[in-house]
Formats: sequence, structure tokens, C-alpha cells
Amino acid sequence: MSDTLRGEWRTPAVEDFLKQVYLIQQQVNPVPTMLLARALDISAPSTTDMIKRLSSGENFPPLLTHAPYRGVRLTEPGEKIALEVIRHHRLLELYLTQKLGFSWDEVHEEADRLEHYISERLEARIADALGHPELDPHGDPIPALDGTVTLPELVLLSDLAIAQRGTVSRILDQSPEVLRYLSELGLVPGVLVVLADRAPLNDTLQVRIGSRAAEPRTISMQVARKALVVPDDSESI
Repeated sequence: MSDTLRGEWRTPAVEDFLKQVYLIQQQVNPVPTMLLARALDISAPSTTDMIKRLSSGENFPPLLTHAPYRGVRLTEPGEKIALEVIRHHRLLELYLTQKLGFSWDEVHEEADRLEHYISERLEARIADALGHPELDPHGDPIPALDGTVTLPELVLLSDLAIAQRGTVSRILDQSPEVLRYLSELGLVPGVLVVLADRAPLNDTLQVRIGSRAAEPRTISMQVARKALVVPDDSESI
């Protein structure tokens, strides 16, 4: 990374801010200031102050652009930093699960603490040890060294058609309680699912998890919207 993107100004708070803009920007672009404040759990004035600082271009290249009453976007340098931090985070999550025996509901907070401090040399060693993976334990794509991100075509589990099957690829909610519940269901990346039935009046689905012959499990639409799957139209129940 260019030396112009390093310095005393690049604090964990700055990196967290840019990372969060990137993550929200995948869904909403530009990112509304109030949405960003809620995601970071900081006050609106603190959010505004950080936006002014990171978009000013003083002492370092502008990392954000800000359109009043619309929101913020990352500049190219800002996105580069965000992707570097996300790469650290997701490699750490995978290393903690595969090499140190952490469960997938434990690694997010640990990686949050460590992502700001690992060197590029350590990052390279971790990537080598893991075989240069493309996905973290939750199915999130790990940015490549050049910042490219591979995003497969995925749909929400809740959007499958009746009798359609798919393979769980990515979990959108990584709060520990949600991940523990999904583990109990067996609803984890790599598992086969088949949507058996819908009950729209009580907002639930019947889902076969693990095989087409498995007994259907009742899950809420709220839970089904937390799992992204690779759909498969070739077979049905």
C-alpha cells in the first residue's frame, strides 16, 4: 500500500469508519449519515465530524465524498483502505476457526480487535497457511490482495420457489446468538436446503436442511432472510 495511505491519522476508528461505509454501500449508495451513525453506534455529530475530516483532503487524500442530505461514498483511496481491513478481518476469522479451534460465533469480535494491528507480512503468512481462501467462515468473500472481490450470484433462502433447492453460501447476520441458532439448525455454508412449503399468514417456511429426504424444519421468514444460497433449478423434492 502507498505510504500516502499510512500515517498517524490512520487510527482504528478511521479504519472502522471506512469499513462500515463500504459494507453499507453494498446495499445503499450513497450511505445515509444517520444509517452510518447507527451502524457504528456513535452520535450524529461525531459521524458528521469524521465525515468532514475524511473528505477534507488535508494531510492525506480524500477518503470520502459527501453530498449534503444524500450521504457519503468512498473514494478510491478510501475503498482501498476499507478492503484491506476487511481482508484482514475475514482472514483472521478463518484462521481462528480453522487453526485455533474457535467456533464461528466467537470469531467476529476477536477479528475486530486484531484487524487493525496485523502487518502485511503476517497477513501473507496467514493467507499462505490457509491456502489463499476466497471465503471466510460465514461465507463472506475475502478481498484479494489487489482489492478485487468475487461475488457469486446468490438469492435469499426466503426467495426460493417451492420445491427449489440450493446450497447455503453466506450468512448475513453474524451476531453470536444468531450463529448459534443457525448451527443448531444445521443451516451453515455448504449445506443443501430445499424449500418445502410457505405459510405466509404466520410468516414461516418449511425447509429441508441437509438432504431432500430430511424432515422439514419450520423457520421464520426473519431467519430465512439471513441466509444467502446458490439456487439450483435442476432438481426438486
